[in-house]
Amino acid sequence: MLKEHIRSIQDGIKAGYFTNQASVSQGIVLRILQTLSWPTFDIKIVSPEYPLNGRRVDFALCHPPGKPKILIEVKPPGQSATGERQLFEYAFHKGVRMAILTDGQEWHFFLPGEPGDYGERRVYRLDIVEREIEESVKRLKRYLGYEPVCSGAALEAARADYQDVARQRTIQATLPIAFKKLIEDEEELLLELIADQVENLCGFKPDLDTVSDYLKANINISASGPSRLPPSPMTPASQKPSPGPIGEIGFRLSGQWYSARNARDVLVKVFLKLNEHDPTFL
Repeated sequence: MLKEHIRSIQDGIKAGYFTNQASVSQGIVLRILQTLSWPTFDIKIVSPEYPLNGRRVDFALCHPPGKPKILIEVKPPGQSATGERQLFEYAFHKGVRMAILTDGQEWHFFLPGEPGDYGERRVYRLDIVEREIEESVKRLKRYLGYEPVCSGAALEAARADYQDVARQRTIQATLPIAFKKLIEDEEELLLELIADQVENLCGFKPDLDTVSDYLKANINISASGPSRLPPSPMTPASQKPSPGPIGEIGFRLSGQWYSARNARDVLVKVFLKLNEHDPTFL
């Protein structure tokens, strides 16, 4: 049932049927809620324009009646990226543990009470047009199904997913640091692996000091990217390159910055670039 509704909503979004906030609320949000077994005609459970300290949130999903479990803020099409601060203020004032921001196509599921900035407290971003229908069905039922919400299972599932996201974010941020430390500390196992690979390719095995010196001279791994400011035309040759804005993963090789998607991508690109500089490396 939900699958058919999502397919119909996809067609409507692609055809441009939903042109404003009201059409998204009625034609998408309420339709999905009803399919997820929410009693959409009971305004004490699915409460529209729910008042909060002089403000109003588009929908409050309540259990028991009148006590919000989830707040839903609806935006016009194409504006799902706005309204996070407003939504978090709503949730904070009411002590609501889950909040959803949607423009009908994109659904952002948040846990306002968890640590981090707005983006870090987002458990999941679902695009019901771009994602496979099965994935949309799974996520909507997991976070927004009537029974799971009432029982608390939806909140527990969201918290578990949040922990997974936070853990992966920490790992991705730490991997480049760990690899850099392996090089700086002249980790013997890493040096041996590279030396063995060189021997396999050319028949000559370099000593570990040679491998270490080569890595230190050619690799500069950082969790920060290149500066976005235009370079000065009179930059001294001895000046160190700017590490750039925090948060961009990549590495610097022979003075040139290479961006990467994640730490694993850093490692792969490092060795590929080293091989380009020295065909005997791999």
